[in-house]
Amino acid sequence: MGAYLPARIHEDLGPEFFDPVRPATFPRTDLRYRNDGWAARIGLDGLTDADWIAHFGRFEPLPDNLPEPLALRYHGHQFRSYNPDLGDGRGFLFAQARDAVDGRLLDLGTKGSGTTPWSRAGDGRLTLKGGVREILATEMLEALGVYTSKTFALIETGEALIRGDEPSPTRSAVLTRLSHGHIRFGSFQRLAALGEQDETRRLVEHCLAHYWPQAPASDPVAGFYDVVVGAVARLGAEWFAAGFVHGVLNTDNINITGESFDYGPWRFLDRFDPAFTAAYFDQTGLYCFARQPEALHWNLARLGECLIPIASRTAIEPAFETFPERFQTALARQTFARLGLLPGEPEAARALTHRFWGAAQETAPPFQRLFFDLLGARPERLRASPIRATFETAAWAEVIEDLRALPPAPGLAAALAHPYAARTEPETMVIEEVEAIWSAIDRADDWSPLAAKIASVRELRAFNRTLGLLTGPNGRPGHVPL
Repeated sequence: MGAYLPARIHEDLGPEFFDPVRPATFPRTDLRYRNDGWAARIGLDGLTDADWIAHFGRFEPLPDNLPEPLALRYHGHQFRSYNPDLGDGRGFLFAQARDAVDGRLLDLGTKGSGTTPWSRAGDGRLTLKGGVREILATEMLEALGVYTSKTFALIETGEALIRGDEPSPTRSAVLTRLSHGHIRFGSFQRLAALGEQDETRRLVEHCLAHYWPQAPASDPVAGFYDVVVGAVARLGAEWFAAGFVHGVLNTDNINITGESFDYGPWRFLDRFDPAFTAAYFDQTGLYCFARQPEALHWNLARLGECLIPIASRTAIEPAFETFPERFQTALARQTFARLGLLPGEPEAARALTHRFWGAAQETAPPFQRLFFDLLGARPERLRASPIRATFETAAWAEVIEDLRALPPAPGLAAALAHPYAARTEPETMVIEEVEAIWSAIDRADDWSPLAAKIASVRELRAFNRTLGLLTGPNGRPGHVPL
């Protein structure tokens, strides 16, 4: 579908920003997953299985691409404690290409590809379970209209790994992800900590040239920060409307494109629960579901601090202060897009959104069913709902009446006729499903439940594309799923 357009953009930054590394050599390379849709979009659909293993299991360079992998340098706040001893410890930038559809820069990065100078005594490996979980996270998020990295390849590598937080020894894998950039907030934090203002300015210029050319040009640094604030606010809203909990929102896990990536202890909500926490080690609930916008805002403050030495506080602060309003506006847009409705006037839309989520908090409905049964605010869907009694409560009655007054989205009628809308159960991705899929692989090497789940999630994706959720409500060029 697309042409292969190699790029080597990171090389113009120079050795201050990364370290050339060698990938690990694995005893086995069994191809378990290949993302054929995105491979076609970047012109790699002609690769055979042997080619996939050569490039994404042994990391032989792609034609005219980076001659050797690059481990990127960065610092970061981890649970709000500063850590200067970070960097790509089990991954690297393997290749770059241009999106043949919109021309945007795409990175192919790895997870579990071996040790680097930043491994901090780790083994640089990834468990196979971790790779399977990342496939499931990215497939579901993409289907729900969240701007996310894409799992591009997963190859089982034949090593027995020891982990303290899951049964060991466990199977190993190497994962390749496709994303619109890997420059993290922590990349700027490292330069600020070292006092390297010239390099900070170079990195801003690099980001403007290759990731944010549409940023306001009158004040490049302030313009860069402004577009990043907007992108991160939209991401937080997309997570919220999807019922997603990332789990580890450290500054090194947030990038300047506002793209969700790096999935560890993630969860999707079963029922609406503002206090739900994904990571067992997040004992204070710092990154629980409802605190994710706060965490993103806090992280943006840390990025802003890095830019003040090359701009000014008065140039940076106005954009920082717009985050709450941008988040609320994006949440209204995303909430109504999932319902197949047009939000109308912004202030009224934000007020109705607030009451919508207030009713959800009061009644704690099953999260994905909430949107499935309220699609278009149609009476016939509510009458058939297994949680009809919830929608008849005082908390929901006025909200539903106001939803019915909103105009339908252009794609609503077609979406209601889509096979997905006729299901009896909405698509979910709760922990019991994830564990059952992994158990089949772990116990019987049975990959059919994973394949069936991906096919089912992709029907949801096709439905949401018809609805219009994936084609413009969040204004993100280049992340419309295939």
